[in-house]
Amino acid sequence: QVHVVESGGGQVRPGGSLRLSCTTSGSVGSIDATGWYRQTPGEQRELVASITNGGMTHYLISVEGRFFIHRDNAQNTVYLQMNSLKPEDAGIYHCNTRVRGIWSQSWGQGTQVIVSS
Repeated sequence: QVHVVESGGGQVRPGGSLRLSCTTSGSVGSIDATGWYRQTPGEQRELVASITNGGMTHYLISVEGRFFIHRDNAQNTVYLQMNSLKPEDAGIYHCNTRVRGIWSQSWGQGTQVIVSS
């Protein structure tokens, strides 16, 4: 079983930056990818960015060029650097892990991102 701890959310003005952190523990050797999902009221949770163990990244089109996901294997941590934030980037960000091609159905509390002037 994999456990995740998310941190790094907060409130920023449009154009600002935040860095989210996702630290995993437990059966980390079984993880083949880690991703950040965003939840907004009335909307389905969507995958914003992900990174595989091999370093392959994927981004939601609306965040390409502004968000960057990277991993520190020694710390079992995946970071999401969010730059040039827009109000539409706001939401609860959840970290999730993929094991043998299947994303976990267990969700933590996430970390809230507010983008407002």
